[in-house]
Amino acid sequence: MREWLLPFVLGMGTGVLSAWGVGGGTLLLLCMTLFLGVEQREAQAINLLYFLPTAAASLYRHRKNGYLDRDVLRAAAPVGVVCALGAALLSAFLDTALLRKPFALFLLYAGVTALFPAKKPHAD
Repeated sequence: MREWLLPFVLGMGTGVLSAWGVGGGTLLLLCMTLFLGVEQREAQAINLLYFLPTAAASLYRHRKNGYLDRDVLRAAAPVGVVCALGAALLSAFLDTALLRKPFALFLLYAGVTALFPAKKPHAD
């Protein structure tokens, strides 16, 4: 019975933090690789499955509330899809150990910028 408890608690916790805007997907990756022993590529695939329904729901709600900038979406979506496919294909040929260091640096940078956000200049 206990084998489902830790994944459940970690998933629930990352879901709650994601709703607060903390970046639940990134936290989910860390939890799966550090605490559950999931290999990094498998964790990334699970993370994508976690992301897709939440992204679809967010897109729907943003559209419904009038927050969707269609011009930006039309410009960004094709480039994002091509870059995501290219990166996914490239990662299939790279060693997982090679991907860990740049990802760790990205997480470190994201954490530091979250803890110490840049001050915005005041408009006088």
